[in-house]
Amino acid sequence: MRIVVLAGGIGGARFLRGLQQAAPEADVTVIGNTGDDIHLFGLKVCPDLDTVMYTLGGGINEEQGWGRTDESFHVKEELAAYGVGPEWFGLGDRDFATHIVRTQMLAAGYPLSAVTEALCTRWNPGVRLLPMSDDRVETHVAVELDGERKVIHFQEYWVKLRASVAAEAVVPVGAEQAKPAPGVLEAIAAADVILFPPSNPVVSVGTILAVPGIREAIAEAGVPVVGLSPIVGNAPVRGMADKVLAAVGVEASAAAVAEHYGSGLLDGWLVDTVDADAVGAVEAAGIRCRAVPLMMTDTGATAEMARQALALAEEVRA
Repeated sequence: MRIVVLAGGIGGARFLRGLQQAAPEADVTVIGNTGDDIHLFGLKVCPDLDTVMYTLGGGINEEQGWGRTDESFHVKEELAAYGVGPEWFGLGDRDFATHIVRTQMLAAGYPLSAVTEALCTRWNPGVRLLPMSDDRVETHVAVELDGERKVIHFQEYWVKLRASVAAEAVVPVGAEQAKPAPGVLEAIAAADVILFPPSNPVVSVGTILAVPGIREAIAEAGVPVVGLSPIVGNAPVRGMADKVLAAVGVEASAAAVAEHYGSGLLDGWLVDTVDADAVGAVEAAGIRCRAVPLMMTDTGATAEMARQALALAEEVRA
């Protein structure tokens, strides 16, 4: 079975670990969000790609869900001593090495897709990890700060401000001019199942879909497309997805997110059992829906979520 997964950061990475347990023989291609990418200290940082790579490769800080295990922060501390920032973004010493290698390879002329493949040879994540695009795409957020409307990088909004102010607009800068990375459209066309994990529907999965050609390829693939709700009980499972959903005019509910993706894209949608009353509304929107436990409390629970997603895909196919 060939499975394509559109993945953001922590939620997508943890879902993938469960998927590997649920379908160990499957050929999995991950299309990773690069809208969260940022340049810091002269280095190209790809948080979502790295979170998938570290999580599946056994190097992730499990408690945080991001960054490296057994991490130290001597370089960051020394930079701060020189007055060099930003201090709000937590790059550890081990993590710095990844970004140095990536930046050197990009400077030597390798595209991001080739660099990601090279980095994965160390981590052996067990999936084919593709960036959504080799082109530069960065998600920016319009906010009002100190009475002034500003547009800031998503990382500043999410990490520094902790989404403490309303997001007035979310813009994936560069997405309209970007092209899918080599292998992305081919993987979608060859897939047997396409899955949207419980990642942020605006700044993770939504940013991937903003790259011209990807949404269209998924809609035309002719295979089941199944998503899992990142909203449980009208609140994000983790993070602050409700803030960016509000910016695009979408209610923070399992049914509203399904309708946001739309029946032209989704064939099936899983909601948590606490949102069982949403099943009717989702099905009325033309998307087959089932209520199952969706809390990724451990790998076993996450694997069961993946099994339910694959089962719904087979139901759709039949």
